[in-house]
Amino acid sequence: MPYYVFKITQPTKIVKNLVLQDYFDDYKSARALARTLRAATTAGEQATYKLVFAGTQLEAEENLQEKREQPILMEWEK
Repeated sequence: MPYYVFKITQPTKIVKNLVLQDYFDDYKSARALARTLRAATTAGEQATYKLVFAGTQLEAEENLQEKREQPILMEWEK
């Protein structure tokens, strides 16, 4: 399964814009691209770069669009 690198912009809390930057068969190449893109981000840019491991591009986009609940913090984690 390939590794996908996406640029994510979120103009509102509901809408996420996903732009595929590239995909790779090996993790090291995908990680290197994600780190390079993150380092090249300007201070005012409201974009994040994520690396996703998925079977297809559609599956990767669905995983990124999924709304996740905040984890419950235990007393010792505060």
